[in-house]
Amino acid sequence: MRNSFCRVPLPLSSIRSDQRVAVLADSDTRWKWGALTARRLAPDAPAPAGYVLRGRATPTARQLGEAGVGEADGGPVEVTCAEFLAELGRRHYDVVVLALVGGAVQAVLHGVRALWPDPAARPVLVTGYVGVVYEKLADGLLLRHGADLVLANSRHDAARFRAVYEGVDADPAAVVETALPFLDGAAYESAGDRAHRVVFAVQPSVPEGRADRAYLLERAARHARLHPGREVLVKLRSRPGEHTTHLEEHPYQRLAERLPGGLPPNCRLVYGNMGEVLDGTDLLVTVSSTAALESLHRGIPTAVLTDLGIREALGNHHFLGSGCLASWDQLDEGLLPGGDPAWLTAHGVAPVTPAVSVTPAAPVTPAVPVAQAADDPYAAARERVARLLAADRLPPVAPYYTLATAPGYLPGILARHRLAPDGTPLPGTGARAAGESSGARRWLRAHLREAARGAYRHGVQRVAPVIRRLGEL
Repeated sequence: MRNSFCRVPLPLSSIRSDQRVAVLADSDTRWKWGALTARRLAPDAPAPAGYVLRGRATPTARQLGEAGVGEADGGPVEVTCAEFLAELGRRHYDVVVLALVGGAVQAVLHGVRALWPDPAARPVLVTGYVGVVYEKLADGLLLRHGADLVLANSRHDAARFRAVYEGVDADPAAVVETALPFLDGAAYESAGDRAHRVVFAVQPSVPEGRADRAYLLERAARHARLHPGREVLVKLRSRPGEHTTHLEEHPYQRLAERLPGGLPPNCRLVYGNMGEVLDGTDLLVTVSSTAALESLHRGIPTAVLTDLGIREALGNHHFLGSGCLASWDQLDEGLLPGGDPAWLTAHGVAPVTPAVSVTPAAPVTPAVPVAQAADDPYAAARERVARLLAADRLPPVAPYYTLATAPGYLPGILARHRLAPDGTPLPGTGARAAGESSGARRWLRAHLREAARGAYRHGVQRVAPVIRRLGEL
């Protein structure tokens, strides 16, 4: 299995090798982002301590392994927000990466403020986004305000993030431009003017409707029939019964079973780490998946579909000006879209170039990919972390949302994570340290939680569509 940790560039600034880093994530993709971000920020530190926030999207061990990053000390520990805060009070961490949705980040920030209401030697708090930020920009950013570092994946995002904070007179100093931590892999070697392997990277909730999802799957199958010499792979996010950040109401596995004529022999559903799938890809097709950024960084022809329109709800408007917008009809005719260099640079996905080969007669240092030799996009973030860690004490966390600025919004967010309006655990929450309960109790709770998640998934995928159809009669 690919382990992207080994490709982390060497740091440009001095960071202690004895740093203790923790990652709290709430889904498989955010675990991947959080774990790799931790290694970018502290390449010489021990493997980060991993925690997974208990919830509907809690990933399975298979999903965590498929994320393509090493697991810390036997794998992440599943915790509630209150349990994680208890861990922070018990254990010393220098850096904590919050790979969470905005509301969960806000809850942890207020919980940390309750733990250290005065200047103290608290951990440096880092957060950000796992990929394309195309919806709820202001809401998500303001829920993340208060972290010591809010990572932006590109120059374009950094400017947008700062503008939101400045627009509400919130301090934008925490915004630091970086890049997606999983942009790696070998540069694409062109297959000429034809694609041998086409990968359709699907998304759990884009588009949402059954008809639109069935249409996209049918077009992928039609493309395979039109080009029998091509292998068309439909890359899925999760297996049946597994959870993702967004619950699939209409899984492609089920749609494929009902597809008239079925899938042709050269079109199949696949799972696996996206980086490994891209290794043999000649054309990446998607609606708005972050996989498009990974593909563009490698120089792989990439198509962002316009069949269902270019709409904010789909997220493909993010790719305006990229040179990648195309329809299945155009792809059927042989189009292999390439990214616009200026757009790629502005969005932090400038393509890697192949390693330069040298003749054996010239005893020179072996070539390295340009991605490693170029300026390190995490240098500024590491320097910021180093400066914060050098201070004897850090000021209390100061989120924009408080009981003064959002009295009708903040209490509800905190209550969802079993925290009181002041950030302390609600009575009866049981904020014990992770792993403190007995094995039998943990086993029972785990099975009850899995049953509840299964019931919720069944309701969304089976019951809700029936109710909607009845309502249309």
